[in-house]
Amino acid sequence: MSDRLAALKIFARAARLGSFSRAARELGISQPSVSRIVANLEREIGTALITRTTRAIALTDAGSDYLARIEPLLDALEEADGAARGGGELRGNLRLGVSSSFAVREVIPALPSFMADHPALRVELAVADEYQNLVVEGVDVAFRFGAMADSTATARLLHASARVILASPAYLERVGVPDTPADLAAHMVVVGPTGNAPSSWVFEKEAKRVSLRVDGRLAISSNEGAVAAAVVGMGIVSTSYWGCRAELERGQLVQLFTDWSTDIVELHAVFPAGRAAKASARAFVDHLAGQLAQRQR
Repeated sequence: MSDRLAALKIFARAARLGSFSRAARELGISQPSVSRIVANLEREIGTALITRTTRAIALTDAGSDYLARIEPLLDALEEADGAARGGGELRGNLRLGVSSSFAVREVIPALPSFMADHPALRVELAVADEYQNLVVEGVDVAFRFGAMADSTATARLLHASARVILASPAYLERVGVPDTPADLAAHMVVVGPTGNAPSSWVFEKEAKRVSLRVDGRLAISSNEGAVAAAVVGMGIVSTSYWGCRAELERGQLVQLFTDWSTDIVELHAVFPAGRAAKASARAFVDHLAGQLAQRQR
């Protein structure tokens, strides 16, 4: 490997890990070596790429731009090496952007078999409940719920299912079972991660469409928190099927209004725009899609 190529790879790992020492441990070299190599790269380029403190490192504006430009080149080189070796072995790093709830419920359970099939591949989970900038954060594929706002984005629809309205058996025994959506006015509602402001729940039955403005005393910005609140009887919650499947199967939550249709929740795999998707990203999306298909409804 040339000195310049090695320096680029070392800089990229240190930048993504936010630490010279973590990069050194991962790459099997000393921390002073990582620091020296990055410093030499900065001298060659003629600008600072990283700011250093006693506890961490951070990219400068020039460093962020430089990283975004070189990572696709490093990825392409990694894939070219793999193609030349043959055998379809996946190597390098795969960075997945995923919400905390979907990570715990679906992505992490799908990883053991995938990583066993690709032992030379390193996987990173960038867990965030806010939408990530895939290019800036170096995410190879992100998993997002909801209709795609940007029709030009490179995305693959993995699944679509109706939103579910749920409550715990204890809550329903205490307060009563709502027969129609209009009965929600007499019930407690847990406002989930769609936002802390009042939102509308839409129901359809035959030719009738009902849109109800719902609000609640309890608003929680994560799906896990909202579902947990419903499980302990704090009210009725609305979420995707993937966000409550385990609780439904265990009987901790009961689905309401099963004779009404609700909004469709789409799950997309989103790839960074402007460049070809990594082979490892495509492979994991295929793998996850197969796992989800076994459990879909």
